[in-house]
Formats: sequence, structure tokens, C-alpha cells
Amino acid sequence: MATIDLTVLKDRQERTIKRVRERNIIIPTFAQMKNPQLIPDKIVEELRGIGLWDLNPRNLYRITWKNEPIANGGAFGKVNYMEFPKEFTGTSARIIALVGKWFPTGSHKVGAAFGCLVPRLVTGQFDPTLQKAVWPSTGNYCRGGAYDSALLSCPSIAILPEGMSKERFEWLSNIAGEVIATPGSESNVKEIFDKCWELRKSGEDLMIFNQFDEFGNYLWHYEITGHAMEEVLAEVMGPLDNYRGLVSATGSAGTIASGDYMKQLFPASKVVASEALQCPTLSENGFGAHRIEGIGDKHVPWVHNVKNTDMVVAIDDEAVVNLSRLFNEDVGRRYLVKKGVPEKFVSQLDLLGFSSISNVVSAIKAAKYYELGENDIVMTMLTDSMELYQSRLREMHEEYGEYSEYDASAHFAHYLKGISTDNLVELTYAERRRVHNLKYYTWVEQQGKTYEEIQEQWYTRNYWQDIRDQVDEIDDLIEEFNGKVGLL
Repeated sequence: MATIDLTVLKDRQERTIKRVRERNIIIPTFAQMKNPQLIPDKIVEELRGIGLWDLNPRNLYRITWKNEPIANGGAFGKVNYMEFPKEFTGTSARIIALVGKWFPTGSHKVGAAFGCLVPRLVTGQFDPTLQKAVWPSTGNYCRGGAYDSALLSCPSIAILPEGMSKERFEWLSNIAGEVIATPGSESNVKEIFDKCWELRKSGEDLMIFNQFDEFGNYLWHYEITGHAMEEVLAEVMGPLDNYRGLVSATGSAGTIASGDYMKQLFPASKVVASEALQCPTLSENGFGAHRIEGIGDKHVPWVHNVKNTDMVVAIDDEAVVNLSRLFNEDVGRRYLVKKGVPEKFVSQLDLLGFSSISNVVSAIKAAKYYELGENDIVMTMLTDSMELYQSRLREMHEEYGEYSEYDASAHFAHYLKGISTDNLVELTYAERRRVHNLKYYTWVEQQGKTYEEIQEQWYTRNYWQDIRDQVDEIDDLIEEFNGKVGLL
């Protein structure tokens, strides 16, 4: 049975405890990330003098959806979210998204990386005095991993495709110990895996935290993102409202795990997976390159609970890149206001990065397919913001010239109001099994998983629940570790 290995290696753990004590590091629990009211007052007070992106170990406590939405000195509040008005979406269904900009690094991937690294760190399985943490990613995960590593005093190597945005490389060059650019762009995941095998054979003492097969990624989103969604629903649902489902790009299949949590609360709800139309792996067993940064594909992540997925939608990357201009150019924003979209809402559209735009378009598409109405709620997430894509806007300016009202009207009509129910597949049991079986070619043939493991994922009843049940044990290990460090 696959669970997160929580075996304690005492000699290695002792070295880690000594290092952590010397570097003044205290590690938060999952419970504190869900409910920051549990964070000790002295840490909250320290945070008042620390910037959201600062390389300060206290920012580990800001790995939560509940940060005050300011860049410096913030405390905690309710979950950060936004609701999209019907003048924008073209559907009367309520579409609500968690906002990821207010995590350190501007993306929720610091949480996924935390879920992978910290259980290994507190058990002594990862020894930062001897080893380097390797973070393979198509973008934000390796940023989150490098950042968490810096806060936890762990040497790190970040791996990402050479075609990713300049902002990612520039920032990583100051944070990670080493940055490796692999061939290709967003959908070139195998090249990242190949580099990992090359590093394994190098003889250097490394631990590779591959988000695509690390159950800590799944568990963090199931527990933290799932609970955040539950809290938002408790706040916004009226007596006649119904929660209908979650929409998320698959990416590493971490974030979509929150749909598993919500499905336990609302068994009739849907989990909708989104991918790029130019790389329709889940919907058509397909492949290709695309420009929706943040959702690497050409494979099915090992940690994707496909049996719980109800629909796959494919989004044209032309929609994403053109809507990014509509949402962020002054002319585009003025046009949206002219078309009746509330000005206050329009002023917040920079909260949507590329994969966030894709998620929202996917949510609109699902709402239209299921013919949802004003009392139906669909949830999604804004994984990062346009802060990480300013170079892309400049590149489009150079390539296409000034953005005009004519451009805005065309993009609004075609890519927003024109969202239709094409390019989607509602998954039958057999269709789910087809998608699950695609894991074989990546994970069994290439990455060392076994035939027995892939069968267990599909046929063993408690496979995913056994992973979810480890949260309390991990928190106990973190508290015990902090106690031995002695800084609280």
C-alpha cells in the first residue's frame, strides 16, 4: 500500500535538529496552515516586520490561504477568494476562485513543496547537512521548493524547461543553489524526468521531490486547499444554493486533490480536470506544445486520483494568452467596464495568471455544459497572478503592437462571451479507466513504478484514504521535532 514513509532515522534527525536550531527555524503544522489562529502569538508578532516574499524562516507560517492580502507585515484573516460576476462569465452560475497571489512567491505551490519536503525533513530521511533537495517542475513548484528549501536551510536544485517565463529564471537565480534549464516548454515534462535520472546517476547525494509522484503534494492540497474551499462555501452559500463541483487544471494533480475532499462533503459534486487543447492527453491520449504556463502535460501524474474525475475540458491556449491582454491592458479593462463588468472587479484581474485564466474559462465551460443557474456554485483556484507573466505581456506588445479597442472587442466576444461546450469529455467508468491506464507508459515503463502499484491505485478501496489519514501523524512528528529543537 502506498503511503508517505514516516520512518524516523534518529542519527540523521539529530543532525537536522541541530542545524534547524542554529538557523532559528520553527516548522508549522498542517493544523496551523488550516487555522492560523493556532499560530503562537510571538510568531504572529514577528511576522509584522517581515515581507511576504522575504527569505525568513517565519514565512513558513504564511503557507496558508489566509494571509492578509498585503506585501509586508500582514497577519491572517479569512480565506482569500473572489467571485466572478455574470457580466464577466456569461453564465448565471456562481463561479468562485481561491486567490493564490498572497502566498510567499505569489503561488500556492509553496504549500505543495512543503507537503513533500517537511515529512522527510522532520523524520531525518532528508538530511540538509549532507543532501540537496531537487525540485523538478514546469514552473511554480520548483520556485516553491527552492523557497521552502531556503527557509528550511536546505541546499536546492531547481529544474524547469528553458521556455518558461523570464521572471521565473531571474527569481530562481537568487534563491536556488543551482538552476537547470531543460529542453522545451510547458509540456516537456519527460525531459525534466530525464534530467532527474541523470542527476541520480551522478553520484551526488540528492533527494528528488517529484511533485508528479509525491503524495505530500496530493495530501497538502486535499487537507489545506480542501478545507479552504469548505470555509469559503460556508461563508457564501445561501439557503437555496448548491455546491456543484471543482474545476482545476491537472498540472501535477496536487490542486485537484481538493476536489476529493469536497466530494466527500458533497458526494453528488463533480471534479472537472482541465488541460490545454494543444496537448489533449487526458481527453484524446494526445500530445503537443502549448503556452498555458503552469499545467505541464503529455502524461498523467501518478498522484492524480482519476477514479474521482468526472469530466475533462480542453482550453485553447489562444484564449488564455489573448484574455491575458484583455484583462491587463488599459484599453481592455476600459472595454470590460464599458460592457457592464463592475469596475472594482476589473481592477483585480491581475490576480489571474495564465493557468488561473485557464481555470476560470474551464469553470465557465463546465457551468454551461451542466446548465447551472444562479443557485449553483462552481469553485476553482487562481494558482498565481500576472506578476509572474509581465515579460509575456511585453513580448506580445512587441509581436502584435498596441492593444486596441478592436482587439478587446474581438477577444471579449470570442474568448469570453463565446465560451462553448466544445472540447470536453464527460468521463464514464471506462473513460476514467482509460485515463488511469495512461499512467502505465510514464510511470511503470519509464519511472520505476510497478504493475502491482498501478493496479492498487485503481482497485484498492482505501488507497487514497490511507494517504489522507496520515495528516495527524505528520503533525505529531512536526510538533515532536519542534519540541526537540526547543525554540517555541
